[in-house]
Amino acid sequence: MALLTIKQLAEQLGLAPSTVSKALRDSYEISAETKQRVLEAARQYHFTPNPYASSLRRKNSRTIAIVVPEVEDSFFSTAINGIEFVAHSADYHVLIYLTHEDQALEESILRELSNGRVDGILISVATGSASARHLLDYNMSGKPLVFFDRVLDEVPVHKVITDDFEAGYLASKHLLENGCTHISFLSIGDGLNIMKQRFDGGAKAVREFRPGTPYHYVNCSPDPNTARILIQKLLTSANQPDGIIGAVEKLAIATYLECKSLEIRIPEDLRVLAFSNLPTASLLKPGLSTIRQPAYEIGKKAASLLFESLNKNKPPFTPKSIVVPSVLEPRASTLWKEWQDHQ
Repeated sequence: MALLTIKQLAEQLGLAPSTVSKALRDSYEISAETKQRVLEAARQYHFTPNPYASSLRRKNSRTIAIVVPEVEDSFFSTAINGIEFVAHSADYHVLIYLTHEDQALEESILRELSNGRVDGILISVATGSASARHLLDYNMSGKPLVFFDRVLDEVPVHKVITDDFEAGYLASKHLLENGCTHISFLSIGDGLNIMKQRFDGGAKAVREFRPGTPYHYVNCSPDPNTARILIQKLLTSANQPDGIIGAVEKLAIATYLECKSLEIRIPEDLRVLAFSNLPTASLLKPGLSTIRQPAYEIGKKAASLLFESLNKNKPPFTPKSIVVPSVLEPRASTLWKEWQDHQ
């Protein structure tokens, strides 16, 4: 017996092929009674949908894109692992694009991906992404877009972040509790909201626990060589800090290298803490204190929201903002009091 097409099944039921297709996909647009009729007929006629043809009709690529500034930072590599776990479970392919902190490149990537090559995008924006026009344009194309970690609030899409203000507060409070009297916050760019949130959280801790303590924002560079030059200048200035918060792990590593070059001792002369998921943080000399972001969980949640948006069986969604807490992990690079006790 020849297999029925969806058009023939629809003719048997006296329904439109689109109605039968939606019923088989459990669409919210079709009544429960009609769905039941279609499913019973499908069983009766041994109808099996052709997933390949269905994909072609819907113009689905079964591919999603991840757009990130870099993969060297352990946060992004770990988040990508979380995204890929969800994508592969849904039988989707993943393409990874790097912006290298360049908004022009980010815009070019979004334009390339708007042609239907992928079904949706997960993105953590570049440092220089001052304008959201390209992201708003992509969102208007009808393809889903989900932010994770670095977001632009003016784009009305799902977002998965950590509480950067609270994390900055914990970082600054920890340094103050360990004897710091002059803290510098090292940022990689003024255009990122997460940098402002982390700095402002630290400022609140200073106001609460040691008002009047110098607490400075130092705008470094995403470029490692430039960042090292700026950090060296900071560590040899008249306003040399005794505590540093690296907003990203590469700035903490650059600080370690400059301290070694300048013979500045950690934690005796300088306490160092970083926002980092670096697996080898405890193996550094001394072990690096970190604010560890739940990168894998953030990646999984962001991917789940993307696939929720891709599910055409659901009615239009309201953008969600999911916040996953970060964790302070103290190590020898900041535990000055413990270091003193062991001398």
